[in-house]
Amino acid sequence: MQALRKEAIPLVVAFTPNYFVPAATCLYSILEHSDPAASFHVICLLTEALPDDMKSAMEQLDSGRLTMRYINLQGKLGDIYVVERYTVAASYRLLLPDLLPEYNKVIYVDCDMVVRNDLANLYYKTDIADYYLAAVFEASLDSQLDYLDHLGVKAGNYINSGFLLMNLAKLRADGMVEKLLHAAKKPYLQFPDQDVLNQLCQGKILGLPPYYNSIRTFYLPQYKPVFLRYYTEADWQAVQQHGTIHYTGGKPWDTFTVQFAIWWRYYELLPEVIRNKWKPNKRMYRLYKISNTGMGRYCLHGLQQLVRRFKYGIS
Repeated sequence: MQALRKEAIPLVVAFTPNYFVPAATCLYSILEHSDPAASFHVICLLTEALPDDMKSAMEQLDSGRLTMRYINLQGKLGDIYVVERYTVAASYRLLLPDLLPEYNKVIYVDCDMVVRNDLANLYYKTDIADYYLAAVFEASLDSQLDYLDHLGVKAGNYINSGFLLMNLAKLRADGMVEKLLHAAKKPYLQFPDQDVLNQLCQGKILGLPPYYNSIRTFYLPQYKPVFLRYYTEADWQAVQQHGTIHYTGGKPWDTFTVQFAIWWRYYELLPEVIRNKWKPNKRMYRLYKISNTGMGRYCLHGLQQLVRRFKYGIS
């Protein structure tokens, strides 16, 4: 067995108790794709106390490579603006520089992701000494341009904040937590925490390859022309082959969406004690099982092709 590295990588996730299984699925995928010698200290930011039985279950992922810390931040954001369709947990990342003074650099990951890249390699080899963040820039859609202009952010320079390598030391030194929280009080923001990170950190963000945070549009062929305005064909192929899947929009445990079957495959690999904490959507799980058969894959692929042909003119 390969010896573990001494230093555990600080990895931050934020979730509500009803997101326990998606959070565990995300963490499982991180372990599967990271250097086996790497260990992670997982800091879980919670909207309410997590039951002890869930904490015990989470330890079954890999107690040798994961250590867990739980921080209940209920009520800590004061009057920050929160959009109804997003949980308050999404904004906890703004607190990290002051919340974790013992760390100079951390990885933050949204729980609605399946990670398919080595985060240990990214953490150790990415120099962000002169940046606040490293993140993936979205391929800005035409429908987003007016809003980006309103934010004061140029097309192609807007990050998705679901995956961040954060320079906490620099953010602390420049007093960014107070600035970010103040900016996030504006009620016109569509994605409050993400928007203010883009507004206040622009010019201090290191762009990562798009496969580190591959949002929904990165997988849909109708958006490929837009993707290629900002990235290359090689980037597109890398996303398809090993992109970290970020289920922006519909979630695979609730609805049929991009890379639907991949999430369920990782779910099935979870320890039984974790899976038992959740009742999966029977229709979605049944659809996943059907998609695992040759005939099921053929039918679903054919249906997707028909929809794309009639809706977008893409064969």
